[in-house]
Amino acid sequence: MTSPDAPLQERHDAPVSPASSRDFRLVWAGTSAGRLGESVASFAAPVVAITVLDASALTVTLITAAAWLPWLVVGLPAGAWVDRLPRRPVMVVCDLVSVLVVASVPVAAAAGALTTPHLLGAAFAVGTTAVLFQTAWTSYLPAVLDERQLVPANALLHGSDSAARVAGPGIAGLLAGAVGAVAGYALQSVTFLVSATCLALVRTPERRPARTTGRSLRREVAEGIHHVRRDRVLLNLAVHGSLSNLFLVGYQALLVVFLMRHVGLSEGGVGLLLTLTALGGVVGALVIQPLIRRLGDARTLVLGKALAGPFALAVPLAEPGWRLVLLAVASTLLVVGITAGNVVSGSFRQRYVPGALLGRVTTSMQTLNLAGIPLGAVLAGTLATAVGTRPALWVLTAAYACTGLILLLGPLRGRRDLPVRSSDPAPAVPA
Repeated sequence: MTSPDAPLQERHDAPVSPASSRDFRLVWAGTSAGRLGESVASFAAPVVAITVLDASALTVTLITAAAWLPWLVVGLPAGAWVDRLPRRPVMVVCDLVSVLVVASVPVAAAAGALTTPHLLGAAFAVGTTAVLFQTAWTSYLPAVLDERQLVPANALLHGSDSAARVAGPGIAGLLAGAVGAVAGYALQSVTFLVSATCLALVRTPERRPARTTGRSLRREVAEGIHHVRRDRVLLNLAVHGSLSNLFLVGYQALLVVFLMRHVGLSEGGVGLLLTLTALGGVVGALVIQPLIRRLGDARTLVLGKALAGPFALAVPLAEPGWRLVLLAVASTLLVVGITAGNVVSGSFRQRYVPGALLGRVTTSMQTLNLAGIPLGAVLAGTLATAVGTRPALWVLTAAYACTGLILLLGPLRGRRDLPVRSSDPAPAVPA
């Protein structure tokens, strides 16, 4: 039985489930609280823009773009910074800064002073802390868990993330109907505070890789980029992520506008639909380990992400009635595939990349991976303004459905399992 002071793992006797550890449960609870807040706010932000500020489709998509733009601005140096610092304090500070930034929105709204620039600035600021938090969090798990625990730990974390995405839109919809959509920001501020508190209570020390002192930040950033560029599997995953996010988040940035203004759903109806869709993430997290045992982790990753794309084509078909049911079912299956693929790819990177490089490799991949998000949001808003929301959705979902070919034809083609870590600090997968 694990004592309250026991570390997350013992190197020679790792428990089957990381959930047996008090400290992992704190990490799990803290990150889950933060994810719930993000899920509520991701629904509240466009609803506030539409109902409070009467924003256009382009403005709504710009708010999404602002939240992800920091990956382009600070993504690469963030990895080098995080590799130099203890990860847990970084995450706590990021949560506390986010508390203050997010709380400013309902305060401004109560004073009648909320503006579009304020929403854009808050989205960018919280997005910046999210870059640092996500980088530190990804590098933190391998620093406190045994390698054998990474897949079950990531499955638990992705499962709770998906559960938060299930609960978030429903909660935000209820809040919007009862007291106004701005209340979603107040709830997000509270969840960031819960996250900071949980992480501050963790006692397990990190295993810090040996670092060479006196090295330039630019050189360390370049090492992370070079590592990804040399490795065909990592590069393939990053390129697929960039293009798929370009179109996936592009159409998702228009989804609330489309459902409210064109399909005619209320805030509560949109929240309920997104809640049902997010159930796919819970299913994806639950089935991931049986799928890996049956198919292998490489096949699970490729099939999960590649087969998810065509389900997006149900989005522009949506109308009141059976087509709305079709949208809910198809979107749920899409999220199942994405979640399964994300669990595998995240766990693979954590065990495959040497610890001293993990933060820099993560941000190198994520910068390329997530660079498509702000571009996709702007593209979506521009298309919707030029040709209309539904035609824009057809273009974006059709393009997203094709991105799976990058994985199906890439270096993992025909492999059952993903490669293991090389002894080379910058391993390259042979052709």
